[in-house]
Formats: sequence, C-alpha cells, structure tokens
Amino acid sequence: MSTAVPTHSKVWLKRGREKSLLRKHPWIFSGAIERVQGEPGSGETVEIVDAAGAFLAWAAYSPASQIRARVWSFVPEETVDAAFLHGRLARSIESRRKLGMLGVDTACRLVFAESDGLPGLIVDRYADFAVCQFLSAGAERWRAEIADALAELCGSRGIYERSEASARRKEGLGSRRGVLRGEAPPAEIEVRMGATHWLIDVANGQKTGAYLDQQRNRARVAELAAGGELLDAFSYTGGFAITALTAGASIATLVESSAEALRTAEREAAANGVADRCRFVAASVFDELRVLRDEGRRYDLVVLDPPKFVHSAEQVSAGSRGYKDVNMLGIELARPGGLVATFSCSGHVDAALFQKIVAGAALDAGRDAQIIERLSQPPDHPIAIEFPEAEYLKGLILRVH
Repeated sequence: MSTAVPTHSKVWLKRGREKSLLRKHPWIFSGAIERVQGEPGSGETVEIVDAAGAFLAWAAYSPASQIRARVWSFVPEETVDAAFLHGRLARSIESRRKLGMLGVDTACRLVFAESDGLPGLIVDRYADFAVCQFLSAGAERWRAEIADALAELCGSRGIYERSEASARRKEGLGSRRGVLRGEAPPAEIEVRMGATHWLIDVANGQKTGAYLDQQRNRARVAELAAGGELLDAFSYTGGFAITALTAGASIATLVESSAEALRTAEREAAANGVADRCRFVAASVFDELRVLRDEGRRYDLVVLDPPKFVHSAEQVSAGSRGYKDVNMLGIELARPGGLVATFSCSGHVDAALFQKIVAGAALDAGRDAQIIERLSQPPDHPIAIEFPEAEYLKGLILRVH
C-alpha cells in the first residue's frame, strides 16, 4: 500500500516580481501574485514559484492580508512541520544564550519574528515565564506546535499568550490572551535589568508586559546622566529615569500622560530606592514640556522616548510633525552643553528621515546640536540583513549649545 505524498497549493508570481525573493526578502504582497493554484487556507504552507514555475520558497498563506504570504524557507528540500519549527526555535533561543542574556532573573526577547526565521512570532522571556504573540496567519496555524516546542526548550514555569496587536487584525485574526502551557503567571514577575529591578505584569502590561528593546539604551544614557538633572518625557513606568538615578543622576522629572503608568513608576522608583529624587507629573507631554519651557526650566539631560507616531506609510507626514514638535521642545529644555537622548520606534521613519526631523527641530529651537552617538535596538532584537523592516528603533544622543 503506497503512502500519499502531501501536495501544496502553489502561488505563481507575476513576471519580474521574484526579485525580492531571490534576495531572500520574506514577504510576498498581494499585488505580486499572478494566480493561486489550489485553495490554501489561512496559515497553510504554500509553494511560491516564479512565472516560469521555478521554485522560490515555502511560505505561510494569508488570504486576508496585504502581505499575502510570509516565507518560512527558501530551501526546496525543507518541510515546514513541527520538527522544522522546533529547530528554528532552538536556534533562536541558543543565540540569546550565547549572548549571555538568559540569566535566571533577567528579561529578553527570545524570538523576533522574521529576523529569526519565524514570521509573525514574538516570544519574550521574563525570568521563568515566556510570553508569546502570534501575529501572522502562519504563526497562528502552528500555535500548538510552537507552544509545545517552547515548553520543552525554555524550561519555563509557564507560557502565556498576548496575541492582541493590530497586526492580527490585518491577518484576519481576533485577539486572544491566556495560559498556553504550564502555570498561570503571578500578578507580578520580578526581573533584573542591569542594576535595577522591576515588577512585570505580563497579563496586563504593554506589549508582552514591558518594553524590552530599550534596556541597553537606558544603561548607556544612565552613564551620561551621572550628577545631572534629568527630564524623562513619555516616561511610561520610568525606565530611563530610574536607571539613570540608580547610576548617579541627581534628580529626575518624569512626565507621562497615563496616570496608571506613573503610579507604577512611583512604585518602581521606591523599590529601587530612588523615589525621593523623583518628581512625577501626570499630564499631556506636549503641554507639560511647553509649560516647563515657558517657566525657564532647563535640564542636563532630556530623554524623549515617545510612543509610535507613525503606524503606516500614510501617517509619515503627520507623525513627522509630531516628532519635530517634541524634539524642538526637548532641545529648548536642554541647558547649554547639555544632552538630549531622542528616539523613534516607528519603522516607517528610517534613520535618515529621523535625523532630518531632529535637525529641523534644532533649527526651529534656535539651538546648535551635534550628534555624539547613535543608538539602535539590542542584540535580542536582531535585524536580518535581507529584512530592513526589522530595524525600527533608532536613537540619537545630541549635545546642545
């Protein structure tokens, strides 16, 4: 008795639209597709071929998304199955281990989606709990197998899911949160980030519980803050301010529109022994920076770490104005010879555009500024060389005169 060989639906590309795949870019947009052979379901593995029928890649099909398919593999002999996913996850986790990022009480990103060859999958680790986001149809299709592999590879007490981002809606998927494997996480997980300690609520905090991409940048900014007065704008739960105060900054003003986030910042500051050197201001950041400027306040170091202002290409113009306004205010608030550490986490605003925006802000502020350092995302948020879209976080440290 013969065993049937599984067949895959085929996605045929328009002539000339295979060039990005030949450079190993992992996305196939709907406009590049000539026809689909078969009726692939959401997340199903399909064979991508060029106009002549030559193999290009294995990819996860997403009928609801503009990104119609995301590549799993460019190797024709590979099979996308549980063993394949286990191997990719093991490789990703081992890379963080080699970087020394898997301490018993630390936090880091274990899987960074396309950059780790696992499109649409985010996995963050907080001490002995892992938190997942399944943000693409392909990741959703293999959700159970991924959870099983993570349970084996991570040795975590529990694996929790936070699949709630807007990316899921673009894939035609609803939101979901809850325990995937093992124990439910406690209300707070204590983790160490450098010299500071934090209590993370993975069920209700931002993203998977916290912003992990600024750990290294906080430590670098803290080195420059010793003995100085700090303004932390868009402080959220106080990551930059508390790290800087722990490293020797004299006093910090934290400005944040979310009163709840600021209450958490107060608690975290107290836990790290620096609350007596903090001033907490719950207000619109733009409004408060104008008030501080008009009062004549000046700071040795101004940190500008706003939320994403640009969510799509259509928002670049409006978002750029927001970045320019906040940078103008931040530059005005720096003392002569002082520093401004400014960031953008908008992937649609590249490093060149961000520098141009900040240069315009300095011009409008009537101040001279020098870039003394460029900052980016940490090594647990790697950038696949063929996938520049993974490079979303950029920062500049300016000296202002």
